[in-house]
Amino acid sequence: MNTLQCYQWKMATRVLQRFGNGLNQAKNTAQSTGQIFVLSRGLSASNHRNREDSWFKSLFVRKVDPRKDAHSHLLTKNEESNLYKIQFHNVKPECLDAYNQLCEETLPSIHNDKYYPCELVGTWNTWYGEQDQAVHMWRYRGGYPALTEVMSKLRQNKEFMKYREERGKMLLSRRNQLLLEFSFWNEPIPRKGPNIYELRSYQLRPGTMIEWGNYWARAIGYRQHNSEAVGGFFSQIGNLYMVHHLWAYKDLEAREATRNAAWQHEGWDEVVYYTVPLIQHMDSRIMIPMKASPLQ
Repeated sequence: MNTLQCYQWKMATRVLQRFGNGLNQAKNTAQSTGQIFVLSRGLSASNHRNREDSWFKSLFVRKVDPRKDAHSHLLTKNEESNLYKIQFHNVKPECLDAYNQLCEETLPSIHNDKYYPCELVGTWNTWYGEQDQAVHMWRYRGGYPALTEVMSKLRQNKEFMKYREERGKMLLSRRNQLLLEFSFWNEPIPRKGPNIYELRSYQLRPGTMIEWGNYWARAIGYRQHNSEAVGGFFSQIGNLYMVHHLWAYKDLEAREATRNAAWQHEGWDEVVYYTVPLIQHMDSRIMIPMKASPLQ
């Protein structure tokens, strides 16, 4: 039994015990008053069996729900409003300081220039996770037309093209994704620091994005108490069925306390139990904002 299976079994046992305890309590109450109804017991047992069956069937059975809209239309606020690009740059270790300085000199000028319909959401260095890495996130208000306009204008910007040339000398590799934001998450807005940021990335099983959205539309309510939720996104171009959740914490201790507190909320354990089987792979980055980042 692998780690994921062990975790699923542990969560299943925990949830089953909760309902089992509830049934026992109801039975004891009925016995103490001398009111035992065969019909109630039959319905309770039937309910218990049905729920138990549904938990295990959910691991293997996917219902087909015929739709005429793309999944992205069901999950995002408005596909034409905001498009996001996330960039991952793996920097030569000896060039990291020079790379950061180059970004701090160039990226804010694009962010502040109204000529470009885009905004720098945040720019970070990875602290824990992939080392010597920079992560940038941009927002394009107006969707794909805004992205096309920005890319066309930047190709005519001599300073930006010089920046790209210098940047290329410092990189080992780079990749990007185009993302949409989940409708039930906050839109990322500038924050005062100091904060650390966690980017949790989930590679989902194909066909499970709607399920993920349904569960997290409820789950996000458990994770708003310390204003830690920054933004939630899913991929449109690049690695598909990829979800990114961005969180902000004062420090690692605050992160641990906040995550532990979520388990005290009724229903959080069930959300985790149901969403874990949807994941093929996941990873976490702890990131430190650069000086030019609107998210500090």
